[in-house]
Amino acid sequence: MQNTIQMIKTLLFLILALLTGCVSKPLDDKGLKEIASFPIGGAIEISQVTKDSALRNIIIRNFNSITATSDMKMYAIAPTDSVYNWEKADSLVDFSQRNDLRLFGHTLVWHSGTPRWVFQKASQDSVWLSNFLKIYIQDYVGRYKGKVAAWDVVNEGLETQGGAYRETLWYNKLGKEYIANAFRYAHEADPDADLFYNDFNLERDTAKLNGVLRMIEELKADEVPITGLGVQMHLRMDIPEKLIRESVRKMAATGLKIHFSELDIIFNTHDDSRGGGEQIYSVVTSEMLEQQAQKYEIVAKIYREEVPKEQQFGITFWDFTDRDTWINPFFGLNDWPTIFNKELKPKPAYYGFQKGLAE
Repeated sequence: MQNTIQMIKTLLFLILALLTGCVSKPLDDKGLKEIASFPIGGAIEISQVTKDSALRNIIIRNFNSITATSDMKMYAIAPTDSVYNWEKADSLVDFSQRNDLRLFGHTLVWHSGTPRWVFQKASQDSVWLSNFLKIYIQDYVGRYKGKVAAWDVVNEGLETQGGAYRETLWYNKLGKEYIANAFRYAHEADPDADLFYNDFNLERDTAKLNGVLRMIEELKADEVPITGLGVQMHLRMDIPEKLIRESVRKMAATGLKIHFSELDIIFNTHDDSRGGGEQIYSVVTSEMLEQQAQKYEIVAKIYREEVPKEQQFGITFWDFTDRDTWINPFFGLNDWPTIFNKELKPKPAYYGFQKGLAE
């Protein structure tokens, strides 16, 4: 009986949507990159893209920018002491150049991306850690000078909530100055690359956003070469449009380039910790997918309307298919947060986002 009622409600919603013209449908046969006036990107893992032609076709059709999900993090580049592993990063450079894709470097310094051997050495010698930070960044950025367009220099340097610095290995051993120094080292290695600070929850945690804005003011006052702010945009359906819009307006007021760097939109919720998901919805309905499409449309509109053109670095989707999304394994959820379904077909979210780009 309950299933029958749900089916009737969904059917009525679809009839109403058809009559009012709000069912998501393609505007034309163009990919997202052809519709947008700014770069559109996807986060990828090079080994998967190499062997999965369907995924590769999505990228080439829709994106003109790519970010590595894990292949360019410190644990991948420097897996053991004094040994670099450039294989996957080199493959990403090759793939980006062959397909005319901007390559975004993610990320130089991140507490969760720091390999265990660095923790072990740093516990005994803070001077070593300071020297390692400079050598690592300059070796890495210098190797890909002119090939990687921009870098997330520091990722998630503030606490999950509020505006305090995150007490990581880097902060505890080197103080907050590690952030400014990381930007300086990267700029010395490639003066033409855009350099970003990247973090999450900035669109909904006003205290955290204000903390980031204070940090940016301090960095700029000290002539630190920061040129961009990345807001991850791991959104929930219940985050109000007004709050997102006001937050983005504050970000743009910094004058930095703004990157929606890891966009996805979930139906369920979580506490920002691994395994901390709360499964509110066990199935997804047509009505829910249409609401998600409208949310994606709103996000695209907010970016177009609140970020001045000269500051529009672009929007990047993080694991852009429901098959590959990081959300489900990390939080222990079964959710549907991306613009392509598990069969790699466009969802209403794809067409909603397309509409937001085009209007």
